[in-house]
Amino acid sequence: MSIEVTNISKYYGQQKALDTISFSIKKGEIVGFLGPNGAGKSTLMKILTTYIPATEGTALVYGFSIDTQAMQVQKSIGYLPENNPLYLDMYVREYLLFNASIYKTPKNRVEEVIQQTGLTPEAHKKIEALSKGYRQRVGLANALLHDPEVLILDEPTTGLDPNQLLEIRELIKSVARNQPDGKAGKTVFLSTHIMQEVEAICDRVIIINQGKIVTDQNLSRLQDTKNQVIEVAFDFRVEEVALQRLPSLKKVENTFDFVYELTFTTQKDMRPAVFDFAHDNGLKILQLNQKNKNLEQLFRELTGKTD
Repeated sequence: MSIEVTNISKYYGQQKALDTISFSIKKGEIVGFLGPNGAGKSTLMKILTTYIPATEGTALVYGFSIDTQAMQVQKSIGYLPENNPLYLDMYVREYLLFNASIYKTPKNRVEEVIQQTGLTPEAHKKIEALSKGYRQRVGLANALLHDPEVLILDEPTTGLDPNQLLEIRELIKSVARNQPDGKAGKTVFLSTHIMQEVEAICDRVIIINQGKIVTDQNLSRLQDTKNQVIEVAFDFRVEEVALQRLPSLKKVENTFDFVYELTFTTQKDMRPAVFDFAHDNGLKILQLNQKNKNLEQLFRELTGKTD
């Protein structure tokens, strides 16, 4: 495992920011970490990077303990904090060379990450002259300098315009993939408020609320495109055996009075078939909509955020 978190809790005075958090992340996974403001996301990331200690529990990062092997943990991690602190009066290449000297990383590694992160046309500029998107690239380049096994990214796309956002997404995915030289990709653990971000680049999502994990599941399970769920309300009760005659129908559930939830094993829009069923059986449709759950719906259900 690249990251193993075991029963971590964190108190700030009497306030409990994290409550016995446990999970593990396999090598090469891209895991999204979601939660409302104040849920404890940044606190956990700071604990994993050894920036702050846990009150209770422990964690291993690339096999090293955050409690007793902090230096080895730091060498194994590339960290991009939410505010992306940079020396704005330094040039891009100068800044990366300065950090490479701290890491004792060969100078040629600087040119590698400049190319990898698409900074080549901006490498001669001062950081203060860069757009927000390119500043994020500099932060990612710095996180990658020492070729870490694990990337921890706190809100890496906040404040970016749509084009910059897509570029940074592709960059994050590219470093997580296996490299052309056959080298294994990085493990990526990222927090974000943007649901589409997780759906676009992550293999898995962990949602935290009030310091506790409320779900941990693979995106492929959430984004199941094999089944289609339709909610329909008729003006009379319908025998389920009659509904079973609908093509590709997998399951019927009478959720309330004359309301039915129909699950179909097809990607084809089955609402016309339900409409035809109602017409053929002398029924009126009072309500008809698709009800497939997405990440935003799940987040709202689990964190109590409803419209």
